[in-house]
Amino acid sequence: MWIRPWGFKEGCLIGAGLLVTGWLLQITIGEIDWSLFACPVNIIVLVLYIAGIVAMHCLRKRVYFFGWMSHYTSAVSSLLWVAGITVVMGLIRQIPSGHPADMLGFSRMLSAWPFVLLYIWMVTVLGVTTLRAGFPFRWKKLAFLLNHAGLFIALITATLGNADMQRLKMTTRIDNAEWRAMDGYGKLIELPLAIELKDFTIDEYPPKLMLIDNETGRTLPEKAPEHLLLEEGVTDGQLSDWLVTIRQTIPWAASVATEDTVKFAEFHSMGATYAVYLQAINQKTKAAKEGWVSCGSFIFPYKALRLDSLTSLIMPEREPQRFASTVKVYTEDGKQVEDTIAVNHPLNVAGWNIYQLSYDDTKGRWSDIELLRDPWLPAVYTGIIMMVLGAICLFVNAQKRKEEDAE
Repeated sequence: MWIRPWGFKEGCLIGAGLLVTGWLLQITIGEIDWSLFACPVNIIVLVLYIAGIVAMHCLRKRVYFFGWMSHYTSAVSSLLWVAGITVVMGLIRQIPSGHPADMLGFSRMLSAWPFVLLYIWMVTVLGVTTLRAGFPFRWKKLAFLLNHAGLFIALITATLGNADMQRLKMTTRIDNAEWRAMDGYGKLIELPLAIELKDFTIDEYPPKLMLIDNETGRTLPEKAPEHLLLEEGVTDGQLSDWLVTIRQTIPWAASVATEDTVKFAEFHSMGATYAVYLQAINQKTKAAKEGWVSCGSFIFPYKALRLDSLTSLIMPEREPQRFASTVKVYTEDGKQVEDTIAVNHPLNVAGWNIYQLSYDDTKGRWSDIELLRDPWLPAVYTGIIMMVLGAICLFVNAQKRKEEDAE
């Protein structure tokens, strides 16, 4: 050990030392508080960190350790340590901030000293390796530099920029402008813009009918539940031994209680539910039942049809297919932007990314929505783009080599 040239044994021992050091720090001073690295602290740390990597590169011929850091044995060993602790993180349930974590930090690894120290070690090795390959610059190493430099930029900016990220949730209502949002700790924050919900639309999958066991409430058949999809134009179908015929369909309905039963009528207002009047005939016993079946809503209860002592016919809650919000955004400089946002289709206004995050599933199609503000990703995207360009360069170089070998 520690006899030049160093190899994988030394690299693995350094990783083990960082792991033990991290556990000692975790036990004595607790986990890392990333909020302390908010601007300008993260900028200062970034400048000092890059200056340290440059100094290591300049002193690599005088200090053997700095020179060895750009060797493949240090790179592979550091990567193995990070990969191993990442696998551990994936196997252990991670809890959000604000909840007590275990003493060694396994339940909140991203803030645990062992993970962070091994992560810093790997990124430092990556930075030193990138500088050594980049000076002097050679075009044949362009793909290598783009891949390594891009990964370095993406990892560093994503880590240090995390403290400046404001991930906020806002609940908006129809025709009401809202300029306040809540962070992950429940703190109310006033924003430099206001968002007004103009319209909310939700597309739902067609309702379906299913059979359940009256005693257990489980769907039937138990191992392979069947369902009848009530698509447009469907008037009949079969569930197990029951032949179902749809007599009447009311997409916007309200339940009306009578003296001895519950009926449904047209109701084009908030809380309307989907209801069908149907007849079910058992093909074996010839028993017949008819009545209303509805999935219910946050106002009206669901309605099932009891077929016999063992079985009932129900309509489960409709599943959302797509939901979107038409919003109008007001900025401090008087700018007004109106657009529709949906899942994976955000709106960018004044440096804020506004996402369709979710909706109030207790109110269905008349729900409130949540908006997520997720800023500051240009530097991370720059690193990712560099890695993509590096991959393209590798592909082009590989094709050229094939052509040269063919000649």
